[in-house]
Amino acid sequence: MSKTNPKVEWYFAKGKKWQEEFVALRTIALGCGLDEELKWGHPCYMLNGSNVVLMHGFKDYCAYLFFKGALLKDPKGILVQQTANVQAARQVRFTSLSEIIKLKATLKAYIKEAMQVEKKGLKVEYKKIKDFKIPEEFQTKLEESPALKKAFYALTPGRQRGYIFYFSQAKQSQTREARVEKYMEQILKGKGLDD
Repeated sequence: MSKTNPKVEWYFAKGKKWQEEFVALRTIALGCGLDEELKWGHPCYMLNGSNVVLMHGFKDYCAYLFFKGALLKDPKGILVQQTANVQAARQVRFTSLSEIIKLKATLKAYIKEAMQVEKKGLKVEYKKIKDFKIPEEFQTKLEESPALKKAFYALTPGRQRGYIFYFSQAKQSQTREARVEKYMEQILKGKGLDD
């Protein structure tokens, strides 16, 4: 069993919702021989410096997030893709400690498989930007402005995806147009959505 990391202790001591569940999930991850770190404010379990599984809580559930969950076999059908845009990560969600206890052997097996994915150096095949549908409102602006088009395609693929997802999330054309207008200057400056 791996050792607990003192930097992570505060997460388990802050007495919030899902504490018993978090302790059980921690014990399972450490029991698989993973190293414990604090990343993005959450306990993260790693193998040789690579992220394997992260623990986090929400209002209605707590979860294990497998960073390369899309590569796991999932024979029990418990992995959840959070949104249609999430390509690699998958969650296993829990609403009670009894669910975790019941799935303990399965969770260990999934973690062991995720560790093998890391040991083998397997990578998730991400969609290329050309595979994503650019909203009509943004496509029109790209066609109208060669400078905007050049600036957009000069961005990193992750920044391009960020804009495409953000613009696409709006249900109404008017909202999509407003979002595009708001961020045109930022794109022209070579910045991402959150820069």
